[in-house]
Amino acid sequence: MTKLKCIILLLFFNCFMAVGQDAIRINHLPFIQGLTEQSVSIIWTTDKPATGWVELAPDDSSHFYFKERQKYYAAAYGFKKVGTLHQVTLTNLKPGTRYRYRVYSQEVLKHVGVNVQYGKVVATDVYQKAPLFFQTFGMAKSTRFTVVNDIHERNEVLDKLLDIGSLKTSDFVVFNGDMVSNLLSETQLYEGFMDTAIKKFASEKPMFYSRGNHETRGPFATEYPQYFPTPTGKLYYQFRHGNAGFIILDCGEDKPDTDIEYSGIVDMDNYRSEQAAWLAQAVEDPSFKDAKYKIVICHMPPFGGWHGEQEILEKFVPILNKAGTQIMLSGHLHRHIIKNATNTIQFPIIVNSNNNVLRVDLDDEKGIFKILDQQGKTVDQVIIKPLK
Repeated sequence: MTKLKCIILLLFFNCFMAVGQDAIRINHLPFIQGLTEQSVSIIWTTDKPATGWVELAPDDSSHFYFKERQKYYAAAYGFKKVGTLHQVTLTNLKPGTRYRYRVYSQEVLKHVGVNVQYGKVVATDVYQKAPLFFQTFGMAKSTRFTVVNDIHERNEVLDKLLDIGSLKTSDFVVFNGDMVSNLLSETQLYEGFMDTAIKKFASEKPMFYSRGNHETRGPFATEYPQYFPTPTGKLYYQFRHGNAGFIILDCGEDKPDTDIEYSGIVDMDNYRSEQAAWLAQAVEDPSFKDAKYKIVICHMPPFGGWHGEQEILEKFVPILNKAGTQIMLSGHLHRHIIKNATNTIQFPIIVNSNNNVLRVDLDDEKGIFKILDQQGKTVDQVIIKPLK
């Protein structure tokens, strides 16, 4: 066979392979995480390894195609990342500002030496649909949010509770743990609850996650932080919205580390001690210390008698008492409980049921924490006053 014939056959084979390949797809649309006054992370997945980037545009009257928009790549250490999970963190944004965005991915077919062979590009639609958007936090006059927990992959319940919690008028949503029973794979994570969240709100409205004890279980549990990045890079963090300061705690597991259920794979006691050291500094941050409302979100409450609950009581509560915490929002127990302040725990605790939704409205006069059932009926409520 001549050299020319070999070249022709090789070109024909490459063209045949290219024609036969399925186009790359965005198999899970983007959702936003870690929103602050000046930053946000945008996460999405593709069905094939690819690079990823976000195009950002102001929320003005111009069409998204009016001019070339600036690109922000999923990159680290000077390299564009190649994979199926894509995260772009946007920084230096303006507070209280609405932005439009579009995500892109370009398939990477082969990388040999210094040569990279690229495939097709896929992106979210801005032609037949309005572009996706988000709004950074700013000096809001009020704070309104919705809390659900212990969904355990019951998408129909999640869908209903989000509607009852007045999702459209909420500034953000809190997932207060145990959205799954364990974490087995990316597919299960999305099918279990995130596909519903994206469909309902998560591409445009921020969601804050307090990891529950069931998100720590299963072979995919160690991948959890890759999908839910936070401003601190940890699973415990804080943020400010309007006149309210929030601290999100990571409760860890509920049984001793040596329990047979964990197969020797957890180190939660040391993790909670590490977290307590951070918490002592976090409550001194002006975003929490100077807030008119001081709210703590933790999946497991500091009562109940199990090991993890006792750890929260001993390691977190003294710090929160001293800091003037006004209320804690929890789940875990699968029933509705309101525990009033005591000498030991000097703030009320709302334990939200796995079948109810918690709607919170805070303004300069009062903070209303209303618990609603699946028929929209008010089960209970707690009212607190802002700090002077």
